[in-house]
Amino acid sequence: MTGRTFRMRRVRKLVPGRPSGRAEGRAHRGAQPKVVALGGGHGLSASLAALRRITGDLTAVVTVADDGGSSGRLRDELGVLPPGDLRKALAALCGDDDWGQTWARVVKHRFESRGELHGHAVGNLLIVALWEQLGDHVQALDLVGKLLGAHGRVLPMSAVPLELQALVKGHDPAVPDAVTTVCGQATVALTPGEVQSVHVVPEDPPAVPEAVAAVLDADWVVLGPGSWFSSVIPHLLVPELLEALQETKARRVLSLNLAPQPGETDGFSPQRHLEVLARHAPKLALDVVLADEAAVPDRDSLIDAAKRLGATVELAPVASPDGSPTHDPELLAAAYDRIFRMHGRIGPWR
Repeated sequence: MTGRTFRMRRVRKLVPGRPSGRAEGRAHRGAQPKVVALGGGHGLSASLAALRRITGDLTAVVTVADDGGSSGRLRDELGVLPPGDLRKALAALCGDDDWGQTWARVVKHRFESRGELHGHAVGNLLIVALWEQLGDHVQALDLVGKLLGAHGRVLPMSAVPLELQALVKGHDPAVPDAVTTVCGQATVALTPGEVQSVHVVPEDPPAVPEAVAAVLDADWVVLGPGSWFSSVIPHLLVPELLEALQETKARRVLSLNLAPQPGETDGFSPQRHLEVLARHAPKLALDVVLADEAAVPDRDSLIDAAKRLGATVELAPVASPDGSPTHDPELLAAAYDRIFRMHGRIGPWR
């Protein structure tokens, strides 16, 4: 028996009473869908800000490959998981009342000084302090969530910090045809070259058992939006997590970005995002691809790419009305709610 097989068997013991049917067979759970959202950074925050408006049973599974800014400094100095994306997820789950918004501002607050504290976020320091006090990533994050009154749970995707590495064509503009290995999430996200594929070090990182159990026990799994190579695809590079995504009876939604990202996905069409994802996880099937209707110039090509993954395409206005390439929480919530109601669920959520 391999170590991974043993871990997966142990994870399955964490999942209470998994039924054999898909999401439509789970009406006994009550009015709210059990949703797991995977990603990192601002993309995941946008998704969580929307999802918390339509379900009280929400879990975020967050990438742990960040190596820049305050997170990178804490990771290098203390050998801990990078806390930044976990902090952003917790802040996004804060409520709209005074308590929630006050704590959201506090954990996002960054010190400004001429000393060592400059640039550190309060939430990063709080999370790392609890990790050191409790010696348990999950317990510490649950405690921070309780303090913030978070409308959901936040879990790291892996129990060890990961290094993201990418094969990039033209990373050095002086040699545009050369393919080189670029190391580090921050560097990959800003490369001027064309990212062809990514992998993580270590190559077989252990998944957090609670994250795997949440995916296996979900009604819906939402992947994206976010930095495609540095926040979305890394979840598919953790073998146990990918196995859970492939095995889960939940329906799977892929939420596309509103625009290509400078450096990382320059020139990418919506359908190319799907093709890249399929190359990294060829056995992963999807059910729904959500895209902003104004960000899809070639609907037929996107529909064809989605069909190859087993998915249908849902187009909806989800962008901020101010014209910026950011998701509007209310519009995105309405789109998710409509998808959850229309695709395979019997009866209303509420």
